[in-house]
Parts: sequence; structure tokens; C-alpha cells
Amino acid sequence: MTQPRVLLVTRRFWPLTGGAESLTATLGAQLHHQHLEPTIVTARWQNDWPAALVHRSVPVVRLANPGISTWGTLRYELSLARWLRSRAGSFDLLYVSMLRHDAYTALSMRGYGGWPIVLRAEGIGEHGDCAWQAQANFGHRIAKTCRTADAIVAPSPIVRDELLAAGYPAEKLHVIHNGVAIPTTPAHSSAKLAARAALAAANADLKLPEGAQLAVYVGRLHASKGLATLLEAWRTLARQHRELRLWLVGEGPLEGELDDQIKAAGLTGRVVLAGAFDAVDEILQAADLFVLPSHEEGLSLALLEALAAGLPVVASDIPGNRLVIADGQQGLLFPAGDAGALATAIGVLVHEPNRAAALAAAGRERVSREFSLGKMVAEHLALFHRLTGIGPSCPSDASP
Repeated sequence: MTQPRVLLVTRRFWPLTGGAESLTATLGAQLHHQHLEPTIVTARWQNDWPAALVHRSVPVVRLANPGISTWGTLRYELSLARWLRSRAGSFDLLYVSMLRHDAYTALSMRGYGGWPIVLRAEGIGEHGDCAWQAQANFGHRIAKTCRTADAIVAPSPIVRDELLAAGYPAEKLHVIHNGVAIPTTPAHSSAKLAARAALAAANADLKLPEGAQLAVYVGRLHASKGLATLLEAWRTLARQHRELRLWLVGEGPLEGELDDQIKAAGLTGRVVLAGAFDAVDEILQAADLFVLPSHEEGLSLALLEALAAGLPVVASDIPGNRLVIADGQQGLLFPAGDAGALATAIGVLVHEPNRAAALAAAGRERVSREFSLGKMVAEHLALFHRLTGIGPSCPSDASP
């Protein structure tokens, strides 16, 4: 059956990591599975990166993006405009990550291809798209143009409400929750040992002592993620639990500062900057618990992945996390920024394995029911089919 050809536009993509980057990769792979012939267009952040590649079966095109702030953005947007104009007839719909320069450029080029354009809002609060539009140069013009998109996807009701307050028309807003693949079975002890051995073989810094208990954080290394609070809590935990280790998985602007803080606190070896991973399945298999200390989240993809993997979770008590976790039911919540409360909550999971297992099972069930990858893909496909008039009204074989 004929399906619309979808172009995914995102300035940040693999090997850069984060929730938006991961979701674009996953959605692209799922659209390929559904025969929608997706292509991803992104920026070429380093000259030695290939200009074209295939990532998870999806063609990826990288456009010029000099590493100079204002000029780099302008050069990339000009390259994107030319590329869209030259291939105007090659796509039936554009799906753009973030309501920023990429969205403005895509909407400005709409007359050349007549495609429906769907924007996806990312983040919330002072680091979200609405705050960026309010503060950036030409942000108000970009916001005005973004409101003309055919549809705007919000990954949670919290993000939708922020868009409404910023003047986006309600009829164009579509809440499509982030979704993740659900492993057939939760992690078990033999899989944990195998994952730890494989990771240690690939990176000696990830070798764990026998009997170690491992907590992991996965996400951008950014001030909004509350990692300073996590390190403060870990100074207490390191004294109380000699067997406890922490991996910070990801990349971002805080990496050098975190490295200095780890050394200054005497936590070298107890806390490891593990680097970025294209997929974190093995990381989650190796872990005993997951921690997310963010100050703000729309709906964390990493949190959903950890719960789907069957890990007990400690997360900050913020609206985005409360969409998934009720304190004491699917995980433990602590007041954002409170290092003492964070240390106490992690200690509970370490000392009470039966309670930790019960929370993990409830969290996995909640994600399986409400935040599956199949559900997210089905809702995107229904929107794409409606906007393009191409293909069935609903999909039938999205991955679970």
C-alpha cells in the first residue's frame, strides 16, 4: 500500500546524544519498518564526519554547519533551504524536531513543495522551545512562523499547556507521548553479568568490582539535569555503601566540569563518566537502579527506557516525571535539588531489594500500558496519513 515519504529534520543527530536525537533515530527506524521511505537531514558538526550515511536502515544527509555560533547557524539554514528547494518533489511530509531555526527554514520553503509540515516541541521551562523563542534573536518571528505549521506534536500535556500559553492554536496541537520498546522480559542476573562483562571488555573504565551495585543516569550532561545534586548525594552514599557505583551516561557541555567535581570530591572510580552510547540497552541491563535528578522534563525518554527495562527508579518530583511515576508506586520521587532526600531514596532501594523489585515491576507495567513504542508510532502514522491523504487511516504492524 502506498505510504507518504517522510523527511525528518533535526540539527542534532547521532553521534550527538539526547532524548530528541534518540527519538528521531527510533521514529525513523519505525517509519522505515512501515515502508514510509524516511530520510533524516541534519547538521555536519565536524568536518571529518561523512556527509551521508545510513543509520538503522535510514539514509542520513549531513549539511554544512561551521563551528561558529551565529555564522554556523546561518550557513546550516541556508544549506537546508537549498537542499529542500532542490528536492521539493521527493517528500510528502516534513517532520521537524524543535521549534527553532530548522522549523522556520522548513516553513519558509513550504511553497516549493507544498508539503504538510509537522513540528515537534522539545523540552520545557527555561530550556524548552517556548523559552528559547521568547529570548533568542528573531525568536518572536520564528514563533509567529511556527504557529503556521500544519500540526505541532507535544510529547506530554505539560508541553502542550506551555505551547497554549505561548499562543499556539489548540487545534494544531497533538499530544503524542514518547514511547519506548518493551523488552520481552525484564533484566535478570545472568543478563546483568553478561552486560557488565561486555561493557568492561569494550571500556576498562566500566569494569566493576565483584558484588558492586550500579546506579546509572542516562541523558545530556547539562545543568538542567540536576547532576550537581546527584554528585552531592553521592558523597554521602559513597561513605555509606562501599559497593555502590554510579555511571553518568551521555555527553554535553557539563562534561569537563563534572570530571573536575568527581576528582575534587574524591569519587574517582566511584562515579564514572561513561560516555555516549547509540543505544543504552546494555547499560540498563548492567544496572541495578536508575536515577533522574532533573530540574525540568517534558517526558523523559531515558526514564521510560529504564522503567521498561525493569529497573527501580529514583527521580525528581517534577511534573514531567509525575506523568509516569506516582511516588511509592512505580518508583521513588524526591524534591528536586535536595541532595539529602536523593541519597535517602537511593539508600531505600539499596537496602530494601524486595520493595525495589515491586516498584520496578509496577513501573514496567505502567510503561507497557501507556508509553509503548507501538502506541507512539501508531499515533504519528495516523497524523501523517491524515495530513497527506496518503495511505491507510491507521497502521496495523507497528513494533510493540
